[in-house]
Amino acid sequence: MTQSLRLVLALLAAGIALAVSGGARAQAPAPKIGVVVMHGKAGSPSRHVAELAAALEAKGCLVANLEMPWSGRRNYDVGVAAAEREVAAALDALRARGAQKLFVGGHSQGGHFALYLGGRLPVDGVIAIAPGGNSNSPQAREQVSEAVALARKRVGEGRGETRTRLVDYEGARGAYPVAVAPAVYLDWFAPDGPLNRVKPEHALSPAVPVLFIVPTRDYPGLLKARQQRFAALPPNPRTELYQPEASHTGAPSASIDRIAEWMAAVAEAR
Repeated sequence: MTQSLRLVLALLAAGIALAVSGGARAQAPAPKIGVVVMHGKAGSPSRHVAELAAALEAKGCLVANLEMPWSGRRNYDVGVAAAEREVAAALDALRARGAQKLFVGGHSQGGHFALYLGGRLPVDGVIAIAPGGNSNSPQAREQVSEAVALARKRVGEGRGETRTRLVDYEGARGAYPVAVAPAVYLDWFAPDGPLNRVKPEHALSPAVPVLFIVPTRDYPGLLKARQQRFAALPPNPRTELYQPEASHTGAPSASIDRIAEWMAAVAEAR
């Protein structure tokens, strides 16, 4: 066999090996996605986020649709740190079920908390759907300031664990009573509480992309803050402002396809 023939055969063999290797890479399965979904203030997993959670499962995602401490049933039964541990445990469970890429997302108050957790938990991305419920906004502070003062007084009197009639606030609903332990109430509502010391979008790592969803018919205050909040997110090429044609409560269902596409793109890229 001549030297030139050996060279040709060697090149052919290398080309075949490269083609086989490339084909194997092309056929590799997409990373398995796990996502935690959180409902809005005074809501539940069976309300505005139920269709989203079910649709993502139908698309092949592993989903944990959690009932959070701010649900209508739980009524702030635990503080911020305990709520974070609940989500961390759900992410661990998704990973144990085979999730390779993890996302945390939520609607309204859940979206606000998702941004907060994105700066604290090891996730591959954050989905903030019509994020609201920020108790440190001017409107919320005006409504809850007296309740915060009363909660501080009760804690000072040694009654921080005794459920007390205090006040919650939601943009569409206004102020309404909640029965909650004053120490826990301060955790969620005090301006110097863990959720309010730093704006969640400022605490995010640039390595964590965000799908920031603001529907076209969202509440006026959230629409007004849309550009400012989005601009405050750390720069990331996968961070996106998505504006579906929907109301505040309809935003999760209206965003199903975009959320699934975005998570898949982020999972593949990372």
